[in-house]
Amino acid sequence: MSNLAEQFNNPIPFQQPQGVLAQASSSREMEEVKGQIFMAKSFPRNYFEAEKRIQDACKRPSLAGTSMYAYNRGSTKVEGASIRLAEVLAQNWGNLSYGIQELEQREGESVAKAFCWDLETNVRQEKVFTVKHVRSARGNLIPLTDPRDIYERVASDGARRLRACILGVIPGDVVEMAIEQCRLTLSGQSDKPLKERVSGALAHFKEKYGVTQEMIEDRFGYSASSFSEFDLVQLTNIRNSIKDGISIVNDWFNKEIGKNQSSTLAVDFKKENQEAKEEVKSDAPSDIPIEQPKLPLE
Repeated sequence: MSNLAEQFNNPIPFQQPQGVLAQASSSREMEEVKGQIFMAKSFPRNYFEAEKRIQDACKRPSLAGTSMYAYNRGSTKVEGASIRLAEVLAQNWGNLSYGIQELEQREGESVAKAFCWDLETNVRQEKVFTVKHVRSARGNLIPLTDPRDIYERVASDGARRLRACILGVIPGDVVEMAIEQCRLTLSGQSDKPLKERVSGALAHFKEKYGVTQEMIEDRFGYSASSFSEFDLVQLTNIRNSIKDGISIVNDWFNKEIGKNQSSTLAVDFKKENQEAKEEVKSDAPSDIPIEQPKLPLE
């Protein structure tokens, strides 16, 4: 019998290298964890410097604009730090190990884990969850087969669990401090007038999500012309919630209002166009002779 046939019939030689590789991989991961713990104990975080770094990061308008999310739970509104703010908190708090791992991929679903581990205090948050390989489109569930689509689906679902893990490890007063600093940044982030920023937010909702001005005004209970800085922040939080997949448009706005009413912006635009046409017509010269059509000779 040839050596190839012996190797095929006897799987032991093939199992031994796999066991060695698995043992080597496990040992390497263990050494990496020991190294992280050693570095964390050797260079502990300075709490005052960490809080100062977090405050400085929250003074950036680009971060403050995506720092909060909001969604409805029954008759109450829930708000909190977004995944973007949670990542910044973890980066500046220091000595944290966090991330998302795909543990197993089965037919039609993946099992993943989100975790956050404080290497100094040994406080750890971990969440294991299952992600179905489907995507919702117009009320229908479409199976996902492309590996990239599956990866993005797992990453999207894992981001919300990762945020919960990070916020469960970092002290709550530090999180509240960051949120308050982001609100202060948003209240004076731009030299543009408030009316212009509100108009830009309304245009974004219309173009991106099909949400009209009337739908937003119905949500807040008053006209957009009366919006304050606080209202603009609330509108930004709703946008972040929809963008991160925490909620959907129907959770916030009544689409029937958008179907039955037309936007005041559209009405104003139509009125301006009509006035411009009448002005052009009135400015046209009236003493130009009109050429009569020539009749054919008999």
